[in-house]
Amino acid sequence: MGRSLLATDGYKFSMAEAGWPLRRETFYYSHRKGGQQVVPLDLESYVRNLLPEPTESDYSYLARNSYEMGAGFKAAIQRKDKLVIRALPKGARFYSREPVFTVTGTSALVSWLEPLLLQLNFRIQIATQALADREALAKALAVLSCEEEKRIALETLDAVGVKPVPITVDSEGYHARVVAVVRELVHAVQDPSRIFEVGLRAATCMEQHEIALRACKEAGVMRTSNVYLARKLGMIPVGTMGHEHVQRYGSDEAAFRAIRERRPERSSYLLDTYDTVTSGLPTAFRLVHEDPNAGDSIRFDSGDKKKQYVFAVSRAKEEGIKPVFILEDGLDAQATREFEELRTQYGWESSKQFYGYGGFIVARTMACPYTRDRVAAVYKLSRTGHVPTMKFGNELAEGKQSIPGVPVVFRRRSGSGPIGLIGQEGEPVPEGYELLSGATSETAASIPAPGEGEQRVAYTAATQKLVEELRHRHFPQGPAHHS
Repeated sequence: MGRSLLATDGYKFSMAEAGWPLRRETFYYSHRKGGQQVVPLDLESYVRNLLPEPTESDYSYLARNSYEMGAGFKAAIQRKDKLVIRALPKGARFYSREPVFTVTGTSALVSWLEPLLLQLNFRIQIATQALADREALAKALAVLSCEEEKRIALETLDAVGVKPVPITVDSEGYHARVVAVVRELVHAVQDPSRIFEVGLRAATCMEQHEIALRACKEAGVMRTSNVYLARKLGMIPVGTMGHEHVQRYGSDEAAFRAIRERRPERSSYLLDTYDTVTSGLPTAFRLVHEDPNAGDSIRFDSGDKKKQYVFAVSRAKEEGIKPVFILEDGLDAQATREFEELRTQYGWESSKQFYGYGGFIVARTMACPYTRDRVAAVYKLSRTGHVPTMKFGNELAEGKQSIPGVPVVFRRRSGSGPIGLIGQEGEPVPEGYELLSGATSETAASIPAPGEGEQRVAYTAATQKLVEELRHRHFPQGPAHHS
């Protein structure tokens, strides 16, 4: 049985309407950190079990909440038979930044999966710890947030052949911690309507996220990116644009115009896909000038957001425009207070500044340490149509750029060199290596374990060439290195 069509983030629907829902695209799942980790299950089966089963009531709800979906989306979401999943086999070990699996299919469908697939990190962390240190595992799983978390933990331990450890479920304690955190945030901004929750991707499961959202609602916060729980709990679904939308169009201006010109709702412009200061911000401001009363917003999402904010406020005042500012990504209560101080210092209206929180509300309040941030789990668009794409942002020095194309993993079987190579689908297997993506568990088990100091991953020449071509396309004079 599939999931509800609403069991995803709101921005997935708006991007599909402003994009090409039937276009063939590839996304990949990876952990940016965490060292050697293990695949605890059959990933292809897992992904297919998450696919949605749309109903007319789902579409009616979306239409009533600023997400009316067209014929292209409705056709795309049904094309499950076109889905191609290329994954590392169950039991395989993988390393930071390696693509654990790719999903290729219609744009609307493969994009829709993101928040649910990111919850895989919880299972992977449990399996990895279980096979490495049972004592540490028992300590980490001693108290969990909900019964579904417990079920996932026990299911994962069984899958990797490790005996269960004692687990206590303390949903009330988790709820109380979330309420306390959200009330602190509300106190910092003085108005709960200026806060929205975006934590589905940081949650371990839907039940945990429901507990967190009930706590948000108790503290006065009524907006969430989780469309399914927004309907269930009587909250307001929100979300407009993610990095994938800008990557599809290949430029900030084309992407921003698409979101504004293909949807009748207010637009929100995400600034940092290529470079916030030299590209995202000036492009967004140009569009705001064209219709200054539209109520459009700009969203800061990475890099030195304080520096970006000061620059944006100063420039907006000089140009006589008043876009709504939205701040997200890694915010906590202290950072919120600091941004409120900056807002007051620069005389920006409180009604023009909003805050979105994910992990701070949902994950930092967990008793268990196995959060998404701990391994930096990501699900990124890597090819749209026949065009490879990647995110650069302001993070070149921080290792946050994504991988283009249709990436696969080659594992070294003999000789010297990196233990892992990130190559491209169809690329000849390098000498001394074996293709691990799409291999059987038996093949994975036959590949020798790495020796001490050999846990290194590199790009093949084909992948490196794609990266260099894309970098030159977007930064012909070299990256700006703005924060």
